[in-house]
Amino acid sequence: MLSVSADLEMAGDLLPEAPPSVGDADTVLPEGISARVRVPASSANLGPGFDCLGIALGVYDELTVTTAPSGIHIDAVGEGADDIPRDDRHLVARAVRRGLEYGGASASGLTLQCVNAIPHSRGLGSSAAAAVSGFAAASGLLAAAGVREPFTDAELVQLAGEFEGHPDNAAASVLGGAVVTWTDSPLEANPDGVVADGDIYLARRLAVHPDIRATVFVPETESSTSHTRGLLPDSVPRTDAVFNLSRSALAVVALTTDPECLFDATVDRLHQPYRAPSMPHSAELVAMLREHGYAAMVSGAGPSVLILGALPVTDDVVALAHDIGFATWPVEVAKGVEISW
Repeated sequence: MLSVSADLEMAGDLLPEAPPSVGDADTVLPEGISARVRVPASSANLGPGFDCLGIALGVYDELTVTTAPSGIHIDAVGEGADDIPRDDRHLVARAVRRGLEYGGASASGLTLQCVNAIPHSRGLGSSAAAAVSGFAAASGLLAAAGVREPFTDAELVQLAGEFEGHPDNAAASVLGGAVVTWTDSPLEANPDGVVADGDIYLARRLAVHPDIRATVFVPETESSTSHTRGLLPDSVPRTDAVFNLSRSALAVVALTTDPECLFDATVDRLHQPYRAPSMPHSAELVAMLREHGYAAMVSGAGPSVLILGALPVTDDVVALAHDIGFATWPVEVAKGVEISW
């Protein structure tokens, strides 16, 4: 058995929307080959780094994909299993199919076994993890069949980033640790040599300081990223923009070399204040945690809340969070996607 884990490369472009079939490339994969994938959750923004900072968190979705005689067959358990489509509309199935097409192959059928632990619509990157898992599984199938080498991390970030429309969560799930991401136009030169018709998504991994631990506070309520993104203004005061630029730069320092700066580095003026009215309990929890000295922030678009730092979360803080509807999950800062075949 071979295995592949994330390195520091980045991105490749997505083809036009495929027809509702398993694939139409020249090389048809043989039946009965399998790939297994383990993908971490992620948190984006990390306070001030809107759409450009992310971190991988130790909550994992697992996927096994096997080529089959025909059709799409999906067996899912865990988070969101009762609400997902069981045909080729399923996000993971779409990503597997697209990944095979990108790699120059197709399959007569696919069987997907999904074990989901990442909560859906909570700001923990569940859709990005689903996209990454599908493309990673396609990479494993192509490698197992000898069609091509596994996708580079550059390709995985690009493919999953295009599914998402931005790369912060996807890059964290691919690379692990913390990530800095950015977007180039196809006309711009980029350090990874990516050629694309649309936007090029790039990222670099940050080695997180070993003293930093993560704690996630997860509510039962869900939130729509498209809804919360719609709450953001089209323009912001220059002072707020400058403030967030300085705090985003400080966040890189805090995450890698000086965790004592995390409290100051996680203050935001660009998105959390505008989203607060739509998730008052999350805003209340962030304020309460920061009053207790924790570097707390909304996780992605919320409503989950994230703490980063070395300060232990005390029982009284756990109780306060529970009283307003949040479960407390201590998690590791995770490594990136794992693929085996």
